[in-house]
Amino acid sequence: MSRRPRSLGPEERALWGKVTESVTPRLKRRAVVAEPDAAALEAVPPARSALTLANPMPSPPSPPKPVPSPAPALVTLERRARRAIVRGHVAIDGRLDLHGMRQEEAHRRLHGFLASMHRRGCTIVLVITGKGGRPRLETGDFHAETGVLRRLLPQWLALPELRRLVIGFEPAHIAHGGEGAFYVRLRRHRGE
Repeated sequence: MSRRPRSLGPEERALWGKVTESVTPRLKRRAVVAEPDAAALEAVPPARSALTLANPMPSPPSPPKPVPSPAPALVTLERRARRAIVRGHVAIDGRLDLHGMRQEEAHRRLHGFLASMHRRGCTIVLVITGKGGRPRLETGDFHAETGVLRRLLPQWLALPELRRLVIGFEPAHIAHGGEGAFYVRLRRHRGE
């Protein structure tokens, strides 16, 4: 059996009325929209109205930008592959000698060479940077930087523009230039 709620008597209603007059309701408050002044309305292009200024339509969310997948880490040649190259069982498909070039020219030539070899389907190339010479005694600059191309080649091969072509690299065997040259292994050409 359900009970009926008790109704309030006249004194209770009067007391309840005084209580509710002094209380502020805890409802969600609507945003207060200030009316734009006349100067602001004149500056609005004619296609817009005061209603669109007071309640702008939210723009649709932009589609998420595709996040490029990180390229796999550059790897060194497997021991068997390196041995096969050194012994001549696997041919070096191309050679690029960067001796005597400035950094900008060497970088440009390296990019063009690797792109060309990749298009041809080559897999192993040799890039010769040189070991870097000793500072010249004539100039007196004993602190001159040497072996710049040898130091920069690994950084260049790690750049995104070359990562799509290169699997890995490592210093060449003494028979192919030792510390002054690098074997560079290229990705398979997919008919781009």
